[in-house]
Amino acid sequence: MQQKRYSEMTEYELQQEIAKLHEKARKAEQMGMVNEFAVLERKAAMAKSYLLNPEDFKPGDIYQIEGDPGAYFKIYYLNGVFAWGYRLNGNGKDEALPISMLKKLEETGS
Repeated sequence: MQQKRYSEMTEYELQQEIAKLHEKARKAEQMGMVNEFAVLERKAAMAKSYLLNPEDFKPGDIYQIEGDPGAYFKIYYLNGVFAWGYRLNGNGKDEALPISMLKKLEETGS
């Protein structure tokens, strides 16, 4: 059976896929399969991106990177569900992250 692309899945199908990937990742982690765990977590992040609206992510804005405390990412542009930009305090190289890995910075003081 041909696997559906994430972009073709309904919201429900995406949620099912994410749950399945998290379960497989948990098992891989328990078995010490670090590479398999990382691949499954990245696939889950990709699937989650299709549940978000890319228009909520603005070029020029800075976002926190989910699961990497103290790491920040500045977006240059978006291509589908990928945000292209660079990590602040990183090596300055451009990279693409699934938008589900980006978290809006908390507003401080109102």
